Amino acid sequence: MAAAAKLLFVALSFCILVTGRSQICNLSTVQVQQTNTGGKNGYDPIFEVEVKNLCRCELTNVFLHSEGFASSMAVDPKLFRQELGGYLVNDGKGIPSLMSVKFQYAWDRAFKMAPSALQVSCQESRKELLMDTV
Repeated sequence: MAAAAKLLFVALSFCILVTGRSQICNLSTVQVQQTNTGGKNGYDPIFEVEVKNLCRCELTNVFLHSEGFASSMAVDPKLFRQELGGYLVNDGKGIPSLMSVKFQYAWDRAFKMAPSALQVSCQESRKELLMDTV
């Protein structure tokens, strides 16, 4: 009986550990924050956008949806550009866990921006997960 209880405990612990270590990365793990910098481009306020990866894995090909987006100042196309019906962030390159990409634009108002697509790039293997439980 004690052996069965111990085996059940180990199995449940393993399930909890694996679930916690392999957090699901989805659109909600991308945080988009905009700040009015206080600067101006002509009469237009300048906004800084921070796209932050809250997932424990690296994210690539992060796209934002921003209907009607425009800017009265140049936006670095390697950081944010229109592509495939959305806006590609960071040239499609990876954004490591808990890191962010920032860019600025100017317009008479802030545009609503939300993540619309991404790819998850986890380098962690199942073998590493199993080794942590021993």
